[in-house]
Amino acid sequence: MDNSTLLVGLDIGTTSIKVVVADAAHQELQVYGAVAAPTRGMRHGKIVDIDQVAESVKNAIQQVSEKTNSKINRVVTALPVSMLQLESTTGLVNISDSGKEVANEEVQRVMYAAIKAAKKKDRQAVAFFPSRFLIDGEKDVDDPRTMIARSLLVQGLVMTAPSAEIHNINTVLKHADIQNNFFVPAPMAFSSVALDEAERTFGAILLDMGGGSTTATVIRDGQIKYATVDLKGAADITHDISVVLSTTMSDAEALKRDYGYADPDLASENEKFAVKAVGKDENNLVSEKYLSEIINARLQQILRRVGWGLYNHDALSLPAGVIITGGSALLAGIDDLVAADYDVKAKIYQPAQIGLRNPVYSVAYGIVNYANNLSDIGYLANTVIYHDSALVSNERPTSAGNSQKNAKRVTKKAENDTELAYNKAKLDGEVDTETRHEEKTNNNENKNKGLAAFLRKFFD
Repeated sequence: MDNSTLLVGLDIGTTSIKVVVADAAHQELQVYGAVAAPTRGMRHGKIVDIDQVAESVKNAIQQVSEKTNSKINRVVTALPVSMLQLESTTGLVNISDSGKEVANEEVQRVMYAAIKAAKKKDRQAVAFFPSRFLIDGEKDVDDPRTMIARSLLVQGLVMTAPSAEIHNINTVLKHADIQNNFFVPAPMAFSSVALDEAERTFGAILLDMGGGSTTATVIRDGQIKYATVDLKGAADITHDISVVLSTTMSDAEALKRDYGYADPDLASENEKFAVKAVGKDENNLVSEKYLSEIINARLQQILRRVGWGLYNHDALSLPAGVIITGGSALLAGIDDLVAADYDVKAKIYQPAQIGLRNPVYSVAYGIVNYANNLSDIGYLANTVIYHDSALVSNERPTSAGNSQKNAKRVTKKAENDTELAYNKAKLDGEVDTETRHEEKTNNNENKNKGLAAFLRKFFD
């Protein structure tokens, strides 16, 4: 296999690492293989043990390398929305007093000025999204290259992440003998495959129900408008089952996967299965409905807290509704539960490609799609931030002079970005990083009763 044309997407999750390998040599991106492997050393989306996470990444890369018969040198890595802030910024550079044709170098210089202007202590730029270029302060263009200019101004948005967190991820990849091309915000990757152009423009909610946390991200005008994070996820549902049924975490996970429903109304009271309880010689018989009530209690808690922020930002009226992904998206009835609780239309997204038909691969697949469709202007922005590491493909860099030719094959017009309120929300505390206590309940709460209602009060 020609390794130089491979795109490799890496999604480091709390409970699992997902890797998708695709080939960008053809007109349409071709997926060659994917792996989801267990993660150790992560907690609620953050690295708590570099060596353990590095070993997990190395193991996942080795598995997918063997599966695709390829040598993986470089990856494009997802960043969770909980790390991100957006800053509006402007950059201005002089080209020539008499006017000169704008080349890549001038575009890079003006984007560097804009990114530098937005620099904040203890944070570093991970992406830059130009919204417009102004030639000589008058002519508004999307791509100024080959045009004559005396001065060039760019307006756009810089996405930043904590320097310490970026250092930890880069250290993990270094220990795993992998080089990172660049970072992609997880919601941007997900939206590139889960939403069509109209949905990205007019607005949708991406609900990622991961193992260690649940995130809801509002995408409108092609960019992140608002995000909220709840530090509870699929692993907490498994823990609840383990505690209530007095069984091991591994058995609880198997029960959730094989017999669990998001909505207890879909489960049977008569369908029962044996549960091996810790400290007991005999197995307990548990019904599908009882198990599903345990699952539903935690889901309702998560959806209430996430939904409160969405309601306050009028996101529940967006035309595309809610698109669900992540491990909990596999729970039967989760889409109907979300639709009923939020009074919106909801659907589950999973990639359609053979070998990827599982919601857990949504972000990793989105990464390779996002990278493959990166515009020339987007690529130049990455070279400003990541320098010689900003390759798109798996090829090892040879020299600065030919890196763009080797790495970029697809040219598409960059989407225009509008002014966002996301960063203000971050500063105002609207992007949640801690779980809240008592909050307003939705109109459907009065239907909950019995065990589910008791557990819900207990969790709150």
